[in-house]
Amino acid sequence: MPSQQDIKQRIVSVTGTSKITRAMELVASAKLRRAQLRIEALRPYAKGMSELMSGAARRAGNVSGLPLMAEREEHRRAAVIAVTGDRGLAGAFNVNVVRQGLATAEELLAEGFAEVVFTAVGKKGGGTLRFRGREVDHHFQGFSSEPTYDDAHVIADFVSTRFLEGETDRVMLVYNEFKSVVEQRVVTEQLLPVPRTVVMGDEDEDEDAPSGGLSQAVADFEPEPAVLLEKLLPTFIDTTIYRALLESAAAEHAARRTAMSNASDNAEQLIADLTLAMNRARQAAITQEILEVVAGADALT
Repeated sequence: MPSQQDIKQRIVSVTGTSKITRAMELVASAKLRRAQLRIEALRPYAKGMSELMSGAARRAGNVSGLPLMAEREEHRRAAVIAVTGDRGLAGAFNVNVVRQGLATAEELLAEGFAEVVFTAVGKKGGGTLRFRGREVDHHFQGFSSEPTYDDAHVIADFVSTRFLEGETDRVMLVYNEFKSVVEQRVVTEQLLPVPRTVVMGDEDEDEDAPSGGLSQAVADFEPEPAVLLEKLLPTFIDTTIYRALLESAAAEHAARRTAMSNASDNAEQLIADLTLAMNRARQAAITQEILEVVAGADALT
């Protein structure tokens, strides 16, 4: 049985760990709030971009000739963008993305693609994929906690260039979507070629409905709708990746907050158990001393 001194040292150690995890929980909570505000600020812009793009697409009619929307019959090489974090201590946050990325790669191979490569975003994802022997064509890191639009543009420019040059025939995006503080959902989206359904919007919607959206309004486009749409698509890809980075950042902070909260609660429970064990050890020592005194007194009589 451990001595009172050993148990006391463990209590001191666990108490110190509890203070660290509680501080990390508070930091994650503050960062989560800022990440939520950034997502909310992006939504009106993303909605306006979608309405403008769908309006131009419907006026243009035939959009199949746009380079970023060109479906290729030959399935040679596909790329999977796996968005993870730069740090750990966030539960299964990074593992879930890597697992889904590997599953997406298997689906692409089953579909007929000859090769699947990974574009890693985040230190943890890139390291795990390389450890598992997967080919990582590029590794972006250093901004998972607070991504900027410039970071998204660099990633978008890289994957778009490779797609337009014919080095990849399809690009998939895998990331954690922030649902709530206790729920994060792994999402898989086709980034390139841009799906026609995404560009056209809800084609079943009544175009005469007074929704106030740009896609239902009668508008003249300058330049021509097809030219405008071609110029909007790169910005749409930038925005899509930026939204994924913001969602991933918020989900990471939420996952870390939950993990640190659970760790703090477990530490408090462990401290309570150790304190009880120390009290029992102290009581046993006192009882033993009393028994020794009584035994000594009996021996003298």
